Amino acid sequence: MATPREIKKRISSVKNTRKITRTMEMVATAKSKKLSDRVNASHPFSNKIKELVGALASLASVVKSPYLRKPNTVRSAALLVITANRGLCGGYNSKTIRLARTRIQELKDQGVNVRLFVVGKKGISYFQFAKEKIEKTYTHIDDKSGYKEAEEFADFFLGLFANEEVDSVEIISTVYHSSANQEPEVTKVLPFEAQGEANVGSNVLYEPSPADILESLLPLVVKTAFLKAILEANCSEQIAKRVAMKSATDAASEMIKLLTRGYNRIRQAKITQEISEIVAGADSLN
Repeated sequence: MATPREIKKRISSVKNTRKITRTMEMVATAKSKKLSDRVNASHPFSNKIKELVGALASLASVVKSPYLRKPNTVRSAALLVITANRGLCGGYNSKTIRLARTRIQELKDQGVNVRLFVVGKKGISYFQFAKEKIEKTYTHIDDKSGYKEAEEFADFFLGLFANEEVDSVEIISTVYHSSANQEPEVTKVLPFEAQGEANVGSNVLYEPSPADILESLLPLVVKTAFLKAILEANCSEQIAKRVAMKSATDAASEMIKLLTRGYNRIRQAKITQEISEIVAGADSLN
């Protein structure tokens, strides 16, 4: 049985740990709120871009753009897996990695050559341990990342697709649906698939021309897709970290209660024993 001094030291240690987890919870809460505001602010722009491209969808057959290439057979696919650089965020990384493993196996079973690109130290270390070939790694993506990083990704993968080095580009990341719901999903970026029917009416004047506008919008759609993936992944990471740290704080508080109860019980037993010894000694003198 532990002595009262040992229990007090353990209580002190758990209290210090609780201070750390509570502080990390507060930091994650502030960051998640800031990032969720950025995600919500980006939705009107991305939705409008999709609306414009959807309105010009029928021109895809006449516009000569390498970005509109639609291969009959997918021989090579590029996968960008977005994970975190740090842990302490519950199942955020493991869920994304599990989905990535499933998707990689699906493509390999179809005879597709998979070119893997990984964001985040957690994903990098896992795929290196699993002996999975990684073409390129990225560790500079954090909660401050935004359009600059999205543009770098878009230019790189658009180049691969335009040069016919890959026939498909997909992003595997955690998608933010709401503050209570974030799930890892596979987002197909290329080949481009316009949603909706064309709506190039005579009442609308396009300058310089609908075809030129569509061709200039295509890279912007891809950049918006990468920006959305980065922002939502970072926001989901902070939410997962906040939940994990809150659970750790609550567990520490519960442990402190149990340890305090055990400490009081041992101290009570020791006091009772000392009183009994004093009484026994007095009786022996009489």
